[in-house]
Amino acid sequence: RSCSFTGFSTVQSRKLAKSLSRSSVRSRMSVKPPKAYNSLQKGALIWDPKPLQVKKIFEALKKGLNEYLEAHQAELDYLSGRHKDTKRNSRLAFYYDLDKQIRSVERYIRKLEFHISKVEELYEAYCIQCRLRDGATNMKHAFSLSPSTKASRESLVELYKNFQECTEDMCFIEGALEVHLGEFHVKMKGLVGFARLCPGDQYEVFVRLGRQKWRLKGKIETDDSQTWDEEEKIFIPNLHEKFEIKVTELRGLATILVGVVTCDSINFFTTKPQAIIVDITELGTIKLQLEVLW
Repeated sequence: RSCSFTGFSTVQSRKLAKSLSRSSVRSRMSVKPPKAYNSLQKGALIWDPKPLQVKKIFEALKKGLNEYLEAHQAELDYLSGRHKDTKRNSRLAFYYDLDKQIRSVERYIRKLEFHISKVEELYEAYCIQCRLRDGATNMKHAFSLSPSTKASRESLVELYKNFQECTEDMCFIEGALEVHLGEFHVKMKGLVGFARLCPGDQYEVFVRLGRQKWRLKGKIETDDSQTWDEEEKIFIPNLHEKFEIKVTELRGLATILVGVVTCDSINFFTTKPQAIIVDITELGTIKLQLEVLW
């Protein structure tokens, strides 16, 4: 295989390098980075893209959006059926109210369809840049196996620039894709500990997703119920970060670490609220129960 690569002509390599340069996502797509992602603009410090993780999130996101689309399409079909029935034998006000509901659902469906098409467009552009980046990597490796000449060194420099550009474009698209991930509404449901939880015990729960943080304190009451100073928090999904949950027990001025766990958010992109029960201790003697609605 190495022999076939070393026989690749300099002219061909330069043509490939130029095609890589022309295929920059900024020259093909009118995608502008939102204010929240200014760090992703050209020339800024970038990180290493994660194509496999992006693929998982994209598939989960598209599945969730299609679930919402199917649910609203079913609602539209139901309302349309009632619309036909009430047109003949119902009050005029009720008929117009139903017509208003139908138009509202139709507008929401069009928004969902546009949302899905935008996500697909971004991911398609991401895959193209990923393949171009892999091609540049393979070419760099091929040239490193061949005898060093002035022409090959120039081609290596150009391929390196193209590799960097594809990498930056992928990070740029990742930031643009994150804007379309929606929101996670996380509700605190309480701790489950059976004999481990006693009246008067106080706990602090710290939930983090990237730079987003949620710190809340709770107390076990005499009737075994629990009171928490906060019940709900909104998190913006992140392509690369997982939920990190830390629970500590408060004893006067001292704090005792109960446990730290991480939770992937890939299963939260769905129409139904997701109940999360995680083992805080290794033996599962204390569990934390949350509810996530996307």
